[in-house]
Amino acid sequence: MSEFTPGEHHVGYPGVVHGGMIYSALDDVMANWLYLRGARAYTASCRIRYRTPVAVGEPIRLEGRQVERRRKVTKMEGRAVRASDGEVVATATATFVILDETEFKDVRTG
Repeated sequence: MSEFTPGEHHVGYPGVVHGGMIYSALDDVMANWLYLRGARAYTASCRIRYRTPVAVGEPIRLEGRQVERRRKVTKMEGRAVRASDGEVVATATATFVILDETEFKDVRTG
């Protein structure tokens, strides 16, 4: 879980946070859930559903969790929740591909 307070440089329309920023934050919290458990992974696909706009300066809580894992593929869910009232502002489902240490090393060194 994490918290994010979008600022003026995160806008789409004046005063409203760009949906891409919400997507990015959710993708990051899901990937970070894996990283904190020792897995290195890349997003293979992600689907997001926006429920309500987020105002600039409005803190949101980001939650990620794993819902299924099969070998090198894991399915994750993420939620963005308005901190002030607990309203879910966006949800995401994603598939991540897990790399083993050799693959990760090859990616880093090119």
